[in-house]
Amino acid sequence: MPGFTASDGAWIAYRDTAPSGGAGTPLVLLHGLMAHGGFFREQAPLADGFRLVTLDLRGHGDSAAGAATATVERMAADVAELVIALDLKDAIGVGWSLGATVLWHVLAGPAAARFVGSVVIDMTARVRNDAEWDLGLSPEACEARSAAIRDDFDSFARGAGQGIFAQPVPAHLQDAAEWAGVEFARSDPEAIAAVWASLVRQDVRTLLSRIAHPTLIVHGGQSRLYGDDTADHLVAALPDARSVRFDASGHAPHLEAPEAFNRTLRDFAARLSCARNPETTN
Repeated sequence: MPGFTASDGAWIAYRDTAPSGGAGTPLVLLHGLMAHGGFFREQAPLADGFRLVTLDLRGHGDSAAGAATATVERMAADVAELVIALDLKDAIGVGWSLGATVLWHVLAGPAAARFVGSVVIDMTARVRNDAEWDLGLSPEACEARSAAIRDDFDSFARGAGQGIFAQPVPAHLQDAAEWAGVEFARSDPEAIAAVWASLVRQDVRTLLSRIAHPTLIVHGGQSRLYGDDTADHLVAALPDARSVRFDASGHAPHLEAPEAFNRTLRDFAARLSCARNPETTN
């Protein structure tokens, strides 16, 4: 699998699929915890007009980086380095769950100018709740996940694969849910524990106001992690954002309702293009 060597020497795997014509708006696809770039397999049809750049984030999939450097900040540095190395311009970042937090760091950093927009899939600005924040998970839930990753990773991972889908899992998605659990369980428990600990420490609320990129907030109406109020907060906190709700989806609308998700992404990209090039609409 193709890859590049990050500035700290870690090997980061990625896939770069260009349209048959050779040109196309780059989509930088960033997956969630325990997943890998293959979790955007349902977005493959978008390669008819987009350049798909899909990473295996550090500590995931085929990216050979262990627990010592598996942090959100280092993942964001990897993404920025790849975007610069590939000389991507006018890209749209697509971040699902963990990938959204990574994307926010990228869009608040030196590679931000290479992006024209972003899509956030079912994520919050802060995972761990406290006395003044309740749009994430309770401290008890965060600690239970940490313990499950440490003590029985296989069971946790397989259950999480099922849990990203709306419950009960529809018959036509049961194979996908089984596949997700198997793929999650292939992850390195120590690396995932480190990533999870880093993610729980994140609080990107101060970053959001600095991200001027037009943003589409995608959230699942049946998500077991985040609700409508979480999406509403992101729309209010980001300078230029709107949301779309996938009523029948859980935490992974891009897997659960791929045709509708892909159509929504195409429409979002088209609006971005019209905003940048208004003469094309005349």
